[in-house]
Amino acid sequence: MGEKTKLNARRFLLVGLDIISILIAAYGSLFLRFNGPIDPMFLSRLNNIIILLVLIDISIFVCFRLYHSLWQFASITELKNIIIAAFTNCIINTVVCELTGNGQPKSCYIIFFLMLVLMVGGTRFLYRFIRMYKQHVIAEKERRPLEKVLIVGAGVAGEKVLREINNSNHIYKEVVCFIDDEPSKWKRQIHGVDIYGGRNKIIEAVEKYGVSEILVAMPSISKKELANILNICKETRCQIKRLPGIYQFINDDIHISDFKDVEVQDLLGREPIKVNLDDIMGYVTGKVVMVTGGGGSIGSELCRQIAANKPETLIIVDIYENNAYDIQLELRRKYPDLHLETMIASVRNSVKVDKLFETYHPDIVYHAAAHKHVPLMEDSPNEAVKNNVFGTLNVVKAADKYKTKRFILISTDKAVNPTNIMGATKRLCEMIVQTYNKKSKTEYVAVRFGNVLGSNGSVIPLFKKQIKEGGPVTVTHPDIIRYFMTIPEAVSLVLQAGAYAKGGEIFVLDMGEPVKIADMARNLIKLSGYEPDVDIDIVYTGLRPGEKLYEELLMEEEGLQDTPNHMIHIGKPIELDEESFFEDLKELKEEAYEEVDDIRILVKKMVPTYHYNVKTNKTPIVKEVERPKETVEV
Repeated sequence: MGEKTKLNARRFLLVGLDIISILIAAYGSLFLRFNGPIDPMFLSRLNNIIILLVLIDISIFVCFRLYHSLWQFASITELKNIIIAAFTNCIINTVVCELTGNGQPKSCYIIFFLMLVLMVGGTRFLYRFIRMYKQHVIAEKERRPLEKVLIVGAGVAGEKVLREINNSNHIYKEVVCFIDDEPSKWKRQIHGVDIYGGRNKIIEAVEKYGVSEILVAMPSISKKELANILNICKETRCQIKRLPGIYQFINDDIHISDFKDVEVQDLLGREPIKVNLDDIMGYVTGKVVMVTGGGGSIGSELCRQIAANKPETLIIVDIYENNAYDIQLELRRKYPDLHLETMIASVRNSVKVDKLFETYHPDIVYHAAAHKHVPLMEDSPNEAVKNNVFGTLNVVKAADKYKTKRFILISTDKAVNPTNIMGATKRLCEMIVQTYNKKSKTEYVAVRFGNVLGSNGSVIPLFKKQIKEGGPVTVTHPDIIRYFMTIPEAVSLVLQAGAYAKGGEIFVLDMGEPVKIADMARNLIKLSGYEPDVDIDIVYTGLRPGEKLYEELLMEEEGLQDTPNHMIHIGKPIELDEESFFEDLKELKEEAYEEVDDIRILVKKMVPTYHYNVKTNKTPIVKEVERPKETVEV
C-alpha cells in the first residue's frame, strides 16, 4: 500500500470516528439533560435534522484542517483547533436547530460542546498514546533497550525534543529527567518527566538514573555559560550533544537530528569573534579577486566569504584538484550568478602564474598557498623553500607586473623567531612582501596568526582519529600551549586586515589566551565518553624537531600599532639591506633546486632570528623556554 493510500485511509477513518463522536455527543447531551430516558418530542426534533448537523459539523472540521495534522505529534495546538472547531459547531448547530423549529433545551448545546471536545480530542490523543506504547513494544521486541537521556534545559527547546523522542518509532531513547537552573522549575514535571535540579545536580542525576546521553537544549545560552555546563557534563562519561544555535528555536523547528557532537572548542567559553564584514567588504565588491591555495582550509573559507560579497570574478588557484573541485561545486551551488574560475596550477611554476595574471588581471590577491606541516618540512627543507619562498616570489612578481592593487600574504606566528624551516620560509615571505611594497604600486601586506581549529593537519582531527582507534592519544609535551581560532574567525579578520591595508604592514591577529594541548586531549577523550589514562592513554612523545613549547606573534624589533578593530594589530616593518637580500634570494633558489644538504645555513644568514643546530643540520628541539603567564586550561 502506497503512502498516499495509507494517508487517505487514515483520513477516512478519522471522518468515520468523528461522525460517531458527533452522534454520541448529540444524543448523549439529551440523555444527560434528562438524566435517563429522553423526552420523545426533543428526540423527534433531533432525528429530523441529525443528518444535516453531521454534514455541517464534518464540513467545519474540514475547514479547520483537523484531517491534515500528524496526530502522532498532537499537542496543545491541535487541542486548541479542536476546541475552536467544536465551539463553532455548537454555535451553528444552535442556529440551525432554532431556525428549523427543532430547538433543544439550552443546556443541551453546552453539553454537546463539551462532549464533542472530549470525543474528538480523545480519539486523536488516544492515537498518540497508542503510537507511544507501540514504540516501547517495538523496542522490546527488537531487544533494543531504550537509551536513557538527560536534557539540560527545561524550556521550549527541551520540551520539543522530549515530544519528538516520545512520538517517534525510530528513536530508541527515553528521557529520564531534565536539568534547569531556574529554581521555580525544580521538582516539577514536563510531560511526566521530572525536572531534577540545577546544573550542580547533573552528575548526581546521571548516576541516579543511569543516563548514557546528555542533550544540551539551550540554543540561546552564551558561549561562556555553555562552556561551564559542558565542563560539568564531560565528567560524566556520557555522550554529549548540543543544539548548535538559536536558529532552530526561532523557526520553531527543533529535532534530534539538529543536535551536534560537542567539540573541544565549545569548552573554551570564548564568544566568537565578530566582524561586520558588510561594513568593510566593499573593497572586493565588483573586483577581480584571486585566491591561491583556494582549496585549502583557509583558502576555501576566504573564497566563501569573498563570494558572498559579489566580486566581479573569483579565481581559485590550487595544485590539489580534489579540494579545488569541492569548493568549486559548493560556490556554484550557493552562488549561481558568481563568475567563478577554478585553475589547477602550482605557484612554483612562474610561467603559469604569469599567464594567469596576464589572463585575469586580478585587482586583489590572497596568497594562501604554502607548505605548512612543520615536521614534514623539517625532513624536506628544500621543498619548503621552493614552494613557500619562491612560490610566493612568483606571485608577488606577477602582481607587480600586472598592477594588482592589493596583495595579502597569509603568514603564521611560526615566522616569529622561527625554530623550524617552515616558519623560517614564511618569515622570508614576509620580507619579500615588505621589500616589494617599497618599489611597487601594489599594496603588499602580510597577516600573521596562530593555529586554526579544524584546519587540515591540525591537532584535533588527529586526536579524534586516535580516540576512535582506541588510543593512545599522543601529545608532544605536557606543557605545550598554542593559540587557537576557528577558521571563519581567522578569515574574517584576514579580510578586515585587507581593508585596512595601505602597504608594507604585517597585521598581527589577537588570538586570545593560549590553550594547553594536553588539556585539549583530555577533554576530547572525556567528550567521547572515555576516561583519560584509564580507557584511553595519553602518551607524551617529546617535542619534535623545530617545535616550540609556545608560539609568538611578534618579534622584539617590531612595535605594535592599533587598528579600529582591537583584534588586529600592526607590526612595524623591519629595515633590511634590499640589495643583499635579493642576491641571497638568487643563491637560495640555486641551492634549493640543486638539492643541497645544508640549505638551512643560507636561510639562517637571511633570517637571523632563525635558530637551528648547524652541526647536525637539524632544527633543534626547543625545551627550555619562558612560557606566557596565562593559559586557558579547558
